[in-house]
Amino acid sequence: MPLGHIMRLDLERIALEYVVPCLHDIGFCYLDNFLGEVVGDCVLERVKRMHRDGELADGQLAGPSRGVAKRHLRGDQIKWIGGTEEGCEAINFLLTLIDRLVMYCGSRLGKYYVKERSKAMIACYPGNGTGYVRHVDNPNGDGRCITCIYYLNKNWDSKLHGGILRIFPEGKSYVADVEPIFDRLLFFWSDRRNPHEVQPSYATRYAMTVWYFDAEERAEAKKKFRNLT
Repeated sequence: MPLGHIMRLDLERIALEYVVPCLHDIGFCYLDNFLGEVVGDCVLERVKRMHRDGELADGQLAGPSRGVAKRHLRGDQIKWIGGTEEGCEAINFLLTLIDRLVMYCGSRLGKYYVKERSKAMIACYPGNGTGYVRHVDNPNGDGRCITCIYYLNKNWDSKLHGGILRIFPEGKSYVADVEPIFDRLLFFWSDRRNPHEVQPSYATRYAMTVWYFDAEERAEAKKKFRNLT
């Protein structure tokens, strides 16, 4: 049986039997050992090279402070990429797999109809104790419905290095702590159901995030933006 066929069956099974039920039941889920060591290493090396070459810029705040960098609120350095850039073949492969996973979730995502996503945001917390204060990715209906984060941190020890992503599920009495360990892929709803924070990081912390858009909400958000401008 061709490898591509096996991968398709596996991704479809994971989407339908794990990702969809978890999103509906608790609002988030993660998959470990998603790419495997070899391909994961290729993604990590490309991200490290971007960091070394000075390609990352300070993350900006959205909302009322849009376009402003405030290190005490958000301490990451970022770069947006499409995945088709030179040397980004492993990143493009990763994005293709995530796209397929979300595609297989299909109509089972409730009211959402996903047909596009953002570029990938490469993010680095440089290990100087910065994090990202509690926030919601999409508090005002900009179209983002699913946040997907791929982590790239080998030998990460949260007791020493911090950097946990803490989710505060709406209406629940518990929090969910997600360690940013190598080759872990996290999904969660992007709206007010999942306020979250990145706790201060004391070692260099790498991640890559993409956001999937609900077609109707995205079109409405673009229409509002055009009317404003």
